[in-house]
Amino acid sequence: MGKIGCGYGSEWQLLRYLGRHRRELNRAVEGATSGRGVDWLDFRFHPKPRSFDAEWKGLDFLDDALAVKTAWRAFWPQTGNVPNWDAVGWLQVDSHVDLLLVEAKAHIGELKSACKAKPGRARYTIGSALDEAKAAFGVPPGVDWLSPYYQYCNRLATLYFLLKHNVSARLLFIYFLGDTNPHAECPGEQSGWQDALEDMHAHIG
Repeated sequence: MGKIGCGYGSEWQLLRYLGRHRRELNRAVEGATSGRGVDWLDFRFHPKPRSFDAEWKGLDFLDDALAVKTAWRAFWPQTGNVPNWDAVGWLQVDSHVDLLLVEAKAHIGELKSACKAKPGRARYTIGSALDEAKAAFGVPPGVDWLSPYYQYCNRLATLYFLLKHNVSARLLFIYFLGDTNPHAECPGEQSGWQDALEDMHAHIG
């Protein structure tokens, strides 16, 4: 989690909806997913009361007794900056529930990122995980998932891993409109996101 903006930014916007407009948020989620309700997990308390509470990392929200947690530790490095989730919930779909992993964005610049792991075991493990996910999604092996859309791609790799291990899961990307970050390009209409998202999808194959 970066430094949260006061009155702007994806983290602030999402916390606003989770705290004050949850019914509206749930309606939008249900409309996008055909779900019938979301049970959002609370953030974890930060040990220092005046600090921001911690986002969920990796698969920490799953029961430690599950074999999938052991497999995850082999699939993805547990040091450095493991995937952090803006929100996590359980989505009711028909007679079952899906794990719902949320990534939120408020300005175009948030779409881009690069893997910062230095050459070595961790970077090799990340590359292997991304290659495995690319193969599963039918993406050519030469496509670069380490940059410049690394965060989006490691979310896809996490989804692949969960589905491979029979955890019914979904990724939900939320793109806010009309944010007021004075230093960023913040779309005011859905069309404002379209070109940037199309560029991203084209790059990652």
